[in-house]
Amino acid sequence: MTTSLQKGGPTLPGEWKQEREALVGACRRIADRGLVVGTAGNVSVRSGDFVAVTPTGARLENLTAAEVSIVDMAGELVDGDLAPTSELGLHLGIYAATGAGAVAHAHAMASTAVASARSELPCVHYSALGLGGSVRVAPYATYGSPELAANVLAALEGRSAALMQNHGSVVYGGSLAEAVERLELLEWLAELYSRCLAIGTPRILGEAELLDVVRTATESGYGTVRKATPADQAVTG
Repeated sequence: MTTSLQKGGPTLPGEWKQEREALVGACRRIADRGLVVGTAGNVSVRSGDFVAVTPTGARLENLTAAEVSIVDMAGELVDGDLAPTSELGLHLGIYAATGAGAVAHAHAMASTAVASARSELPCVHYSALGLGGSVRVAPYATYGSPELAANVLAALEGRSAALMQNHGSVVYGGSLAEAVERLELLEWLAELYSRCLAIGTPRILGEAELLDVVRTATESGYGTVRKATPADQAVTG
């Protein structure tokens, strides 16, 4: 199937080459990190009024750019030969609710374990703030169903990540790179929490402690370019 896109984002199928290749790269990274097994997991990236998304039944490690599907915001296939993922409704719902630039869903081991045994992934480490705080577990519903999409959207309120009961994990970001990084962070936090439970009762960070982390990061300019000091200027002349 080949059509021209009429509004928003790229206007011709050939202009989706960059988005398709970027999506393939993100899928390979997710697969390389061991966050998916077999045909589990799906990824998408938005450009204007259209979304490039992995096709149904795809193995992310073997995906090619030519296999990536392009859909509009109503879920209609506008370019590509393969049907989009069965979780398309979830992806589109997240885009509509959050204005995200990319969405990633996986069946990573630790995340799925926590999602199958707990109602929440609490803040056992301050890096959970990178996802908005504690991660909620969306109640179980059949994959690809409107009920599942609704449950996940509720769990995502005020967060950029959610766990899906007896299913897996989902995150969104402003870009593909950010979405993949958040998926990796979510899995790390789930693994950390699982190990804490194996040792004993995890200590959960309180609201005051988390607020202090935010304050410290803000005041120190953490993650931003450091301003040059007089000593730096003396060295550089």
